[in-house]
Amino acid sequence: MSERSVSRQRRGKRWYTVFAPEQFDRAELGETMADDPEKVVGRTIQTTLGELRDDQSQNNTKLTFKITDVGSDSAYTEFIEHELTRDYLRSLVRRGASKVDATITVRTTDDYRVRIQPVALTTKKADRSQERAIRRVMIDLVEAAGEERDFEGLVESVVEGRLSSAIYGEAKTVYPLRRVEVQKLSLDARPAEVEAEEAAAVDVEEDDVAVDS
Repeated sequence: MSERSVSRQRRGKRWYTVFAPEQFDRAELGETMADDPEKVVGRTIQTTLGELRDDQSQNNTKLTFKITDVGSDSAYTEFIEHELTRDYLRSLVRRGASKVDATITVRTTDDYRVRIQPVALTTKKADRSQERAIRRVMIDLVEAAGEERDFEGLVESVVEGRLSSAIYGEAKTVYPLRRVEVQKLSLDARPAEVEAEEAAAVDVEEDDVAVDS
């Protein structure tokens, strides 16, 4: 019996292999240990896009997954966050140029609520009206992306760089740009959570009406 197997028995714990969602080809994310499978649910695990794709050039993108289900010795996850590393973001900033960012919350066609933070870097210093126009382009295109895609499709458009490319293509007509990135995408609420919030809001409105009447 291996030393690791003895260690597992001694502690009364077992290892669970953690897998990415099907969207990420069920890639193995690592392992986690627990004495009860219920304790595994809810844990998060972080990796990089480079590690998933065996491509070091993509190590500046961090991906976070949350365990939602556990089998006999496997744990399955959902995607919850995409974020660029701080070092990479700092490397994009140039003196004498503008950095334009925005935070936009969208609702996908399958009722996920997602927060997206794009950033545009100009070649030189833009004035305030140009920065506002660039930000308007970012907001409009991100909102359109949410209205047109389900959660998986929206995540894919960010991870593959299609959303940032679309923003770049339109915003560069406002002012010359050096780069556009989505610095962060995070899952804000799942469909059941969105539905519960809306139901609670309706209840509050009805209570207010009853009080007023």
